[in-house]
Amino acid sequence: MSLRARLLVGLAALAAVGLLAADVATYHELRSFLVNRVDKTLDQDHVAVENAVESCGPPGLPPDLYVRVETSDQSKVYCVRAPGRFGDRPAPAPPRLPERIVFHRTRPEPMAYFTVPSADGTGHYRVRASVEGQAVIVVAESLNDVYGTLHRLLVIELLVTLAVLGAIVGLGLWVVRLGLRPLRAIERTAGSIASGDLSQRVDRAEPRTEVGRLGLALNAMLGQIETAFNARAESEAKLRRFVADASHELRTPLAAVRAYAELFRRGAAKRPDDLKRSMEGIEREAERMGLLVDDLLLLARLDEGRPLLRDQVHLDDVAREAVETARALEPGRSLSLDVEPVVVTGDHDRLRQIVDNLLANVREHTPAGTAASVSVHVVDGHAVLEVADEGPGMPAGDSTRVFERFFRADPSRTRTSGGAGLGLAIVTAVAEAHGGRVTAASATGEGSRFRVELPLHEPSS
Repeated sequence: MSLRARLLVGLAALAAVGLLAADVATYHELRSFLVNRVDKTLDQDHVAVENAVESCGPPGLPPDLYVRVETSDQSKVYCVRAPGRFGDRPAPAPPRLPERIVFHRTRPEPMAYFTVPSADGTGHYRVRASVEGQAVIVVAESLNDVYGTLHRLLVIELLVTLAVLGAIVGLGLWVVRLGLRPLRAIERTAGSIASGDLSQRVDRAEPRTEVGRLGLALNAMLGQIETAFNARAESEAKLRRFVADASHELRTPLAAVRAYAELFRRGAAKRPDDLKRSMEGIEREAERMGLLVDDLLLLARLDEGRPLLRDQVHLDDVAREAVETARALEPGRSLSLDVEPVVVTGDHDRLRQIVDNLLANVREHTPAGTAASVSVHVVDGHAVLEVADEGPGMPAGDSTRVFERFFRADPSRTRTSGGAGLGLAIVTAVAEAHGGRVTAASATGEGSRFRVELPLHEPSS
């Protein structure tokens, strides 16, 4: 059975039991009350019967009263029905009295109350029997009016019970349907999610009700599931792109090595100039592949969360060393340096790699002689390293993607337009491994500015 059916059946059964108990109690109490009232009436009628016995006749008896008086030796004194309001109808049949009456009460006089059917079985009588001297006085009154009242009560109770039970079931159906409406909404949401729409959420999830709290919990779970699925899809897409780009980058130097080897096989060994050119080409391409593999291994180690050195590093000295090297590599470029003493905790060589890669990015993507600057300062409690240039800049959309692995602004991937596209990805990975972050600000024709924020060194207490 469904939850709605179980709730309705349980509600109907509980209501039926309650109403039945109330009906039985009401019927029993009313019957006891009416019978007790008849007993009190019989007590009053008994006085009139005693007076009639003393006067040796029935005059003065109450109407509709059956009276029987017998002596102790069972000789009948008289058995009469008092004149009643029967009209033209025949008087009801007398009660069917037992042959022997058992008296349970002995003080102040033996007395008994009991109910017997009429002689023809069409009705019942309430009987009061008592011993008065040497005679047994039996006074009986018909219970037809009492049973008629009880019958009408039974009919009324039955009709009222059915009406109330129907109203309770109808109201319960409405309340249950209203209460289960959020569950149906959850069911529809779950169906939509099962069909692949992870953006669905349970509506009207509120903490005031049990179903509302269930909806809140489901929404939180669905949010985590959607985030996990999106992260997984993004990770898979990045992995596919990474594998494709790595294959592309390695294919070029491998093809060059094969070409030089083919040149050597075809007789370059016998020609000194061709031999020198082949060996230099193989060495050059092998060095390129080695650098690319080293970068990939470094990124893999950082992705695995391998710990770096945690030394005290003067970031300003790192910047000076990197600028000095960059000036030696490209003397014609104006490269300014603005630093103040800044100490961070980290790996000196990896921090140096950050500055070297940023300066290499300037050399690769700006014309020769374009001015650039390097600065190191403390800003808002963080060490801030900035490398800026006055080159052509980048489109607005590229400034958020330059830190992706193998991303290059030039989709043609010619060798004259930049490296493998791992330099800035390494900058990001190393900065994050030190608890920092990297941002880029650029616009076409306005140059580029790369900002690295790192936590300051905290002296141990």
